[in-house]
Formats: sequence, structure tokens, C-alpha cells
Amino acid sequence: MTGKIGIATATLGIVMVFLFLNLGAVAQENLHEEYQAQAMGQGTQLGQTFNVTIHLEQYSTPEERQVLVDAFEKAGSQGLYNALNKMHAKGHIAITGTLGYDIVFARVIPNPEGTKLRILTNRPIAFGEAWTDSRSMDYNLSAVELDLNKENEKKNTGILLPACEFKINNKTHELEIENYQNPWKLVDVLDRSKR
Repeated sequence: MTGKIGIATATLGIVMVFLFLNLGAVAQENLHEEYQAQAMGQGTQLGQTFNVTIHLEQYSTPEERQVLVDAFEKAGSQGLYNALNKMHAKGHIAITGTLGYDIVFARVIPNPEGTKLRILTNRPIAFGEAWTDSRSMDYNLSAVELDLNKENEKKNTGILLPACEFKINNKTHELEIENYQNPWKLVDVLDRSKR
């Protein structure tokens, strides 16, 4: 089922604009960060859950961010997809029941409550999906955002957009994220890298 970002995820849409505009993150080697979360279905996926584990080895550089900005300005969401294909992995995201896939773009942004972690990567396309060339092929990106509270880990939250594309709204000229499925709310987000 297709649908635009709902009110519950409108904030992510606005915040994700800053994925391309925010400065200040510096690549770091050998981070060895690990985050675990429970994904809770919303809308048509209500009642469904699965585990998500994120392993990060480094953050993206300002130069890599600029490559993505330029690619999006030139060719939209498909330009992002193509540029991400040329970048090396920064980590791995594992989802219960799958082999998972590489994380290609990762940024951490400090805020007064803690940090915000943003991840963007190409979505794995299943053979059957590619064979039928279904409409879902247009939604070839995946995004994750984690809000990590430095004082109270119980306040950590997040959202997973497993199949999405970025577009510029023709009327408002603003960046929008269109989802192929409803977004998944991430709860019980734990920072396992502190162990």
C-alpha cells in the first residue's frame, strides 16, 4: 500500500531535509557502535514487530554528503541511489529474518538531549521484484533515524523507512519523502556500544 508521510512522521520529513543541509559531522574510523531496537508496525502493519540491529564502523564525511547533495540536485531520488551505489559501506543493518544490508551513509548530529543518528542506504531489491519491474522499484532507498537521549536511554526513539524515495514537491518546492509502506516506529532503542 502506498502513501505519503502521515502527521506522525511529518517531523521526520522536515528533519530529513537537514540530512542534506547539516554540516559538522566528521568521519571516524573504527567506531564499533551498535544499536538494537524493536520495530513496531503502524497502519497496515499494526501488530507486526521485528528486531533491528545497526552496526557502525564510521560516519560519512562532509565530502560524501556533498556528493549526495549534488546527485539529488541533478537527478533526484534516482541520483541519490546511483551515488550511494558508488560509496563504500559504513556499517551494516540487520533485520530479523533477513541477511541485512550495508549502511552507506551515516551522520551523527549532536543536540541538547543527546544525539540524532541518520542513516541512508540503498534498499535491497528482491529478484522477483526486479523481474516484474513493479512500482516498488521506484522506492529504492531506506532511511533510519534514531534519537538517542544522553540522560535516559528509555527516552530513545526512532523510525525506519524501509522503502522510500525523495522528491521535490512541485507546488511547495520542499523536499518530501514518499513511502511505499507505512514507516516502522523504533522502540526499546539500546546503545550496545557502551558495553
